[in-house]
Amino acid sequence: MPFHDEQSSSTDRESVRADEHNRRKQTEDDPSCPGPLIVVSNRQPYRHEYEDGGGTNAAENASDRSITVDEPAGGLTAGLDPVVQQTDGTWIAWGDGDADFDVVDEDNCVDVPPDEEAYTLRRIDLSEEAVDSYYYGFSNRVLWPLCHGFPDLIEDRTNDFEWYRTVNERFAKAVADHANDDTVVWLQDYHFALAPRMIRESIPTGATVAQFWHIPWPTVSTFQHCPVGGRILEGLLGNDLLGFHVDRYVDRFLDCVARYLPAATVDRNRRIVRYGGETTRVVATPMGVDAESHARTARSTDAETFANLCSEYGIPDDGTIGLGVDRLDYTKGIPERLTALERFFERYPDWRGDFTFVQKATPSRTEIPAYQHHGELVRSEVERINRRFGTDDWQPIVYTEDYLEEAELCSLYRHADLMIVSPLVDGMNLVTQEYVAASVDDTGDTLLLSDRVGAHELLGSHAVTIDPTDVDDFAERIGHALAMPAHERRHRMDVLRDRVFDADLDRWMTTQFDWIRRIHTGSESQRTDFDPSERTPPV
Repeated sequence: MPFHDEQSSSTDRESVRADEHNRRKQTEDDPSCPGPLIVVSNRQPYRHEYEDGGGTNAAENASDRSITVDEPAGGLTAGLDPVVQQTDGTWIAWGDGDADFDVVDEDNCVDVPPDEEAYTLRRIDLSEEAVDSYYYGFSNRVLWPLCHGFPDLIEDRTNDFEWYRTVNERFAKAVADHANDDTVVWLQDYHFALAPRMIRESIPTGATVAQFWHIPWPTVSTFQHCPVGGRILEGLLGNDLLGFHVDRYVDRFLDCVARYLPAATVDRNRRIVRYGGETTRVVATPMGVDAESHARTARSTDAETFANLCSEYGIPDDGTIGLGVDRLDYTKGIPERLTALERFFERYPDWRGDFTFVQKATPSRTEIPAYQHHGELVRSEVERINRRFGTDDWQPIVYTEDYLEEAELCSLYRHADLMIVSPLVDGMNLVTQEYVAASVDDTGDTLLLSDRVGAHELLGSHAVTIDPTDVDDFAERIGHALAMPAHERRHRMDVLRDRVFDADLDRWMTTQFDWIRRIHTGSESQRTDFDPSERTPPV
């Protein structure tokens, strides 16, 4: 029962889309910063590592070993790298490479990229205890489950918050070392909830502090479970600009401020908060991916790449393929997805042997017990379902935790007839957009998308919407997607691709820097013609 039932060449259509995309790029300004830029992130853009093969005395003979540099391969890090290069800026991040601190100067700085030395990478050296408490502790045992709506999984361990505060202080001090009156500081994500106010109080008043919160923001009722909620809100309100993916996260944040910081003045129409003598503008700007890069990589993959994947993992190359690509995280809804697939094979026995679901899972934060238990559950469910329905020459679920190169992943995206993205909650979910961008063959690939992810606001109208917790309906939606006429599938994917390419990573960064520019130059605070319905500035 093959799914590719009206395949056609997409060369002309892809050419038109690429031409339109390039014309838009040429008419837009590239993402640019209104002043010297300091990026603050947990992850660094370049990592220095010793090559393998140092032998048993490698630690003693480090000076004799070759050093390699891992460069940003994609995503936000790769997208921001050229922007920081343009501003001769500074990037401050945790140095986690084993050779990182053997190449820095006395201030823990190194010029990057290695061959161009366009900007400064300032590395923060964190002890194992600091990493365990700041990153694996408060960041991912408190803030992560809190913001994703899992208060029962919060682990408020002794000393974790103090280490989180200490590490935020260290990053803030590093920012102060590099900032001047015209600097723009841009912090990334939930690892630095306290740092904005620390930075605001230690740098010149003319500098601008902005932050993007890449994960969801919780409801008022969930936020009450945060053991230091008031301090988190106070820290974030040190920002001049605070960004979230979608409107509902902005509204939830404003709700929390109004409820838990009575001294704050919240203007919901303008999405402005005044607190402690500072004003914070809160905006929703959905993040995108480097769509053209994923499409280019997908088009460049040959049949041999996919054939090798099929051979290695036992994927039938003549049937219909479903795909899931996720971190092995309890927020991603993988057990619920497996249950829905089991129900689907119960109700649609004709698809047994013809439909294979490939689940690529990436182990994550395995030091945390909740993640260990989640991984064990997923693996046991895959085994159980395969025992129930599998045959000597077919398994309903092909499961792997192997690392896949970008070309291999894009090959899976390209050849998958059906993609299931079913998190229980997700800030945006960029895998969704990667799949759409890499679906280059115009064969009618179909996206099933959870209504609980930020990407649903952009793509939900032309995806097949699913409630990841409604097993029966979820299974029916899979059956509906597989039976959908080819012309409808192609139309849906065409619309999805147009939206993903239009709202790509460059567009997101351009919008972010436009907001930053308006605040940095004072035009935002001086505006008298502000339209309360405006959510993003013109690009």
